[in-house]
Amino acid sequence: MSGSLIGTGARTRLGLVLALALVAACGRFDAQTPGSLDNMTAQQIYQLGEVEVETGDPADAAFYFGEIERLYPYSEYAQRALIMQAYAYHRDRDYPNSRAAAQRFIDFYPAEDDTAYAQYLLALSYYDQIDDVGRDQGLTFQALQSLRTVIEQYPESEYARASILKFDLAFDHLAAKEMEVGRYYLKRANYAAAISRFRVVVEQFQTTTQTPEALHRLVESYLALGLDAEAQTAGAILGANYPSTTWYQDSYALLTGRGLSVEARGDNWLASIYRQVVRGEFL
Repeated sequence: MSGSLIGTGARTRLGLVLALALVAACGRFDAQTPGSLDNMTAQQIYQLGEVEVETGDPADAAFYFGEIERLYPYSEYAQRALIMQAYAYHRDRDYPNSRAAAQRFIDFYPAEDDTAYAQYLLALSYYDQIDDVGRDQGLTFQALQSLRTVIEQYPESEYARASILKFDLAFDHLAAKEMEVGRYYLKRANYAAAISRFRVVVEQFQTTTQTPEALHRLVESYLALGLDAEAQTAGAILGANYPSTTWYQDSYALLTGRGLSVEARGDNWLASIYRQVVRGEFL
């Protein structure tokens, strides 16, 4: 974020002390009573929000920042309060409201320095909910789209690198979901359905950490179906790209245990990938 917001000289200790003094002076004052903030300046309300977001309740902070937008929509604090409201909601894990506030900032202030941070917060509102592989992957797709926006529209911002790292993790998350479903089918000997999932990983998520296991599971599945050429080719790709992994060692043992060599054979979809990835023969 820019110098006007979190972690900068603009947020001075004096401002925090004044805000704390204001709270103490108010005694039993309930800021959320209708009209209770009407006689305060935008700066005073903003300072109350700063105190809450740092040391108190982020939900209360979001309320204060929202009141600035309501009472002083054209003040210099309104813009700062809106991005801070998005941040406070995110601290409170109120992701829908964080996203809404961040989107309003993007819509109202598209050319400001903090717009990159607003877009990053919007992406985080999706990303921070995708840690469970078993959840609906719609959030992951939305996180990827929002992170891509940060990367492409704000490549020079301090949030671009963090977005790239999170994009890679979210992409790996999608591949992990495909693997989870594929393993489910494999355990139930539904080899055709398992192969379709592992194929998605190899073709669409080949840069993720899930690819070595996907190739090994293809070896297992194809051997179970008696499709030796496909199994051998999957093993060949695995050996060429991930020779030091336990997945290749397991695939090698499976193939050679059946008297099969680890080599690309036939004219199947895996053979096409082998020609492109291993031999560099792009059609």
